[in-house]
Amino acid sequence: MPVPEIPLPALEQLANVLADTSTGLTGSEIGKYLSQCGIPDVNPSMTKRIRLFEALRDKQLSDRCANNVVAFVQASFSPVRYTDSHDYFERKRLEINRVLAFVGLEFTDTGEMKMVQKARNLREAAQRADRLRQLLSDRRVHPDVLSFCREELLVENYFHAVLEATKSVAEKIRTRTGLTADGSDLVDEAFAFKSRIPHLALSALSTDSQQSEQRGFMNLLKGLFGTFRNPTAHAPKISWPIDEQDALDILSMVSLAHRRIDAAVEAYRMSTRSIP
Repeated sequence: MPVPEIPLPALEQLANVLADTSTGLTGSEIGKYLSQCGIPDVNPSMTKRIRLFEALRDKQLSDRCANNVVAFVQASFSPVRYTDSHDYFERKRLEINRVLAFVGLEFTDTGEMKMVQKARNLREAAQRADRLRQLLSDRRVHPDVLSFCREELLVENYFHAVLEATKSVAEKIRTRTGLTADGSDLVDEAFAFKSRIPHLALSALSTDSQQSEQRGFMNLLKGLFGTFRNPTAHAPKISWPIDEQDALDILSMVSLAHRRIDAAVEAYRMSTRSIP
């Protein structure tokens, strides 16, 4: 299906993000992916940003659609290229989406491009982000949660802030344990203790009360993923409305999860180190 042409001011800004001097593609990478996507490199001697903009502009004018512009973004920032630098990929993806939001496109964390409702303006999103950040600060939420109160995540509503924040809980568990599972399977692998030493323990697990706390926290995490992350990851935004109060309550729960995971003991690693 043809992708509507991207207005030239937005296309120029997209090229600026992709070819940023310090964090963008190198000159050789620009040439490589232009060639891979069948886009003529019309002015290879110019600076990276101008070179990329003119190549994308001319191809879009020739095609009368933005399909090859989309192909270039997907090829040059394919997630598989950034398996060892996930944070960098996410930062660049958000920069890209900040531009694409105004033309009704979104570059997903799976490397796909999808159509979304066009953003009205970033000023509204910035005001919403500032308010949400202040309200969460008043609740003294975990700093890792505040990082998701970004205007590019709140251009339309609170949907993406909640989704990304809940995903961050699983990512923290994987980082601390080295596990690779997700959702309920990850919770079971990381915290289960009945017949083995858990990867993460909230306490010594020596009393019924401590064991009950561990099991309760596991259920809380599974509920968090099942109730909020999974529906938001798979349902259209229009069928999962999240207002400011919902966002505050969900993000406060995410904050609790982060604090408890931070304080948990890496019991499994400690036990393996003690083996002669």
